[in-house]
Amino acid sequence: MNSKDILKVVVEAADSKKAEDIVALDVQKISYVADYFVIMQADSERQVKAIADAIEEKATENKISIKQVEGKNSGTWILIDLADVIVHVFKTETRHFYNLEKLWSEAPFVEITKWLTN
Repeated sequence: MNSKDILKVVVEAADSKKAEDIVALDVQKISYVADYFVIMQADSERQVKAIADAIEEKATENKISIKQVEGKNSGTWILIDLADVIVHVFKTETRHFYNLEKLWSEAPFVEITKWLTN
């Protein structure tokens, strides 16, 4: 499975749990860390955790290696490292505080609307 396929799995899993304002950044040309960063938010810690759980579940179902998960206990920012795809699930106010989109502003957005249903 290539990184674009992993990105699709992540976006669809997040969307199924009503993640808000999902964006994907193509960081291939500006970072050695990953090919894509996926950033999303939810209004409650409970929903943040549910979104992260759904992404982990779908990754496991699709035999995508989960390298690491950070922040599960806090529920304000959960990072899921899928090697070529790094997922950031934020509580809304935490996302606004860290503003990763601005930090990675050189990275182009990936068109993901075709994978969204909600």
